[in-house]
Amino acid sequence: MREQMREAKKQHHAQLPTLSTQVVEHLSPLISQLSSLNCQLSIINCQLSIILAYWPLPDEVDITPLIDRLVAQGHTILLPKVTGEGTMELRRYTSRDDMAEGAFHIQEPVGEPFADFDQISVALVPGMAFDAAGHRLGRGKGYYDRFLAAHPGIHKIGVCFPFQRVAEVPSEEHDIMMDEVVS
Repeated sequence: MREQMREAKKQHHAQLPTLSTQVVEHLSPLISQLSSLNCQLSIINCQLSIILAYWPLPDEVDITPLIDRLVAQGHTILLPKVTGEGTMELRRYTSRDDMAEGAFHIQEPVGEPFADFDQISVALVPGMAFDAAGHRLGRGKGYYDRFLAAHPGIHKIGVCFPFQRVAEVPSEEHDIMMDEVVS
């Protein structure tokens, strides 16, 4: 299925920027709604959301305009940084100055480390494919599955292009389901 999705991304390559804009348009009101709900649930300690996002690879939905808009609104944005085989840490993102070229010429966060994981309200999670039940096919390393399994209170939103939605994603017990998928 990963190979099928790689091929589909190649076939849609010219459309990816337009499709990214459309996905962000669907995602923005959802993030606002979840942030508002988070604030209502903790009226005494009302704060803006802490959101785990991702810095997109060239073949993923480009959510960078949304990330920058959320930072401008005062939200805390966290980005994952791979630190070793099977391990990642979260870094605070405040601007594009917090990004640097890392391994394999991929942009990585260099901002302040973040470890208060219980404060994260929403995770925006990329994937290769998603199904209607919320199953996600990642890239195969399990970084998100391990992290999200350890922090089950985070609201998980799968982010993908419309053509990445499939009838059924093969899954195993350790695979973490998304609460919703936006495409």
